[in-house]
Amino acid sequence: MKRRALTMQLGAVALGPVIARGQTAGRSRRIGVFMDVPAGDVRAQPRLAAFLQGLQEAGWSVGRNVRIDYRWRPVEAQDWRAGARELIGLAPDVILGSSTPVIAALQRETRSLPIVFVTVIDPIGAGFVESFARPGGNMTGFTSIDFDLGGKWVEILKEVDPRLRRVAVLSDPSLPSTVGQLKAIEAGAVALHLALTTIDVRDATEIERALVAFARTPNGGIVVTAASATGAHREHIIALAARHRLPAVYPYDHFAVAGGLIAYGPDLVLPFRSAAGYVGRILKGARPADLPVQAPTTLEMIVNLATAKALGLTIPQTILLRADEVIE
Repeated sequence: MKRRALTMQLGAVALGPVIARGQTAGRSRRIGVFMDVPAGDVRAQPRLAAFLQGLQEAGWSVGRNVRIDYRWRPVEAQDWRAGARELIGLAPDVILGSSTPVIAALQRETRSLPIVFVTVIDPIGAGFVESFARPGGNMTGFTSIDFDLGGKWVEILKEVDPRLRRVAVLSDPSLPSTVGQLKAIEAGAVALHLALTTIDVRDATEIERALVAFARTPNGGIVVTAASATGAHREHIIALAARHRLPAVYPYDHFAVAGGLIAYGPDLVLPFRSAAGYVGRILKGARPADLPVQAPTTLEMIVNLATAKALGLTIPQTILLRADEVIE
């Protein structure tokens, strides 16, 4: 509950960059921010508030010695590159980018401008960095998922619903990070004697068609992998899981907050605050190549009891005792 209170407190100051945008005093440095959510999305407020707080702790204040320009998730996926081009055209000193599609678009436009990433799942597989210890180029940042989580998602789903025999895995096959997540999920499924079905999440119509077909056979459940597309279709996926009475495990807390059954994964707010430290160091002369990529160190479990009740499930005490937050 304390973590949620902190998120709300950070969100309360998230209007800061909107109000202060464009204000400068004295010599001002310029930061570009490219988010993988639409402008106004509730997920953006606490993340950007954490980033601003981290900047202030590093000695940078919007309107005093730094200004921030924003770009947001485009309506059409192919427009990622247009947003990247626009942001780079503003000549920022450093860019903060959120998610693999954002960073891929930025990489296609520049190999020299410093970039700090957050919520990127597999920066080595995506070709953004050479290694965690020595990124080697113009990028560094903070990853959002340990592949081993895939096995834990399957275990949690089986623990929540012991009748489980089949699992639909919602993933984006176009992402390099999908391979690592699927390997861990497959290993967990084999250990628990579960049959797997993969569903492409890039198209809402395909998600619905595939889940309708999957739900025709009983004792099924859903594992939602970490990908920009699963986030984009979050509400649709949650609604389909409820409609077809399919228990589901999600990678991030905002899925459970929006009505998903259970979420287990890293906190996505704290990396924005940490990223501000890297941005501040780059503004003072550090090179991304010399700043090691950092993996998540804190995992959280969020359980939505209202959703469990609607599905006719009783959440085991073993799960409730491990939960960081229970939504009633």
